[in-house]
Amino acid sequence: MLSPLIADKLETVAGVRHGFFSREGGISSGLYASLNCGFGSEDDKAAVAENRARVAAHLGAQSPYVLTPYQVHSADAVIVDEAPAMDDLPRADALVTRLPGLAIGVLTADCAPVLFADPETKIVGAAHAGWRGAVNGILEATLARMEELGADRTRIIAAIGPCISQPNYEVGEDFEANLIGIDAANAKFFIRSTDEARPRFDLPGYVASRLRSAGVGTLAMAAPCTYANESKFFSFRRTTHRSEADYGRQISAILVA
Repeated sequence: MLSPLIADKLETVAGVRHGFFSREGGISSGLYASLNCGFGSEDDKAAVAENRARVAAHLGAQSPYVLTPYQVHSADAVIVDEAPAMDDLPRADALVTRLPGLAIGVLTADCAPVLFADPETKIVGAAHAGWRGAVNGILEATLARMEELGADRTRIIAAIGPCISQPNYEVGEDFEANLIGIDAANAKFFIRSTDEARPRFDLPGYVASRLRSAGVGTLAMAAPCTYANESKFFSFRRTTHRSEADYGRQISAILVA
């Protein structure tokens, strides 16, 4: 059974459905158990397609199809006027649409998924915000594309979904220095205990700060830690620490009904 996390502020938007889906409720097995939605994994492609069809059905999409971009950790957001073929996905890290019945989403396994909706115009968006994309402006680009369609960022609700939390996100000193070099205020997103040589980065806090600075109207958080909650979420970093062969991806999706 699918049991996505729901952001309360997005849930109140009439005519828009969304979900931050966990790894529960699918048919994949082994490392991918069970709702793996990543075609980029080595999982059985038929199982991934069925998993994504279940997500589409849960949201009430018009087809067994959830459109996700070919994610490249970029700052590129794409307006979707019609659904492309699955073998012709846009290379981008955010999608924006006002098409009824089309579920759009992003895949994550520690990066932050962000879902957007303008309650008045029913324009929605989905962004994949790893640290690189967030630093380079993927969130701001998503808001800009939504405004091109007629949204107003002061009305937009943005919800941050499950991602890696600061206690589990150890980064290099060069990463810390580079981010503080961009803006000295970024120092607040790092902690280091007295017995640790490496800092830990607050990804959801940084994403939230970028959204506030961009002028988003309402911010919601539905962001449990992907690394710490193995039964609920896939995690690239957890897989790396265990030297596992591969990992699944959870999906976060939104739809205009």
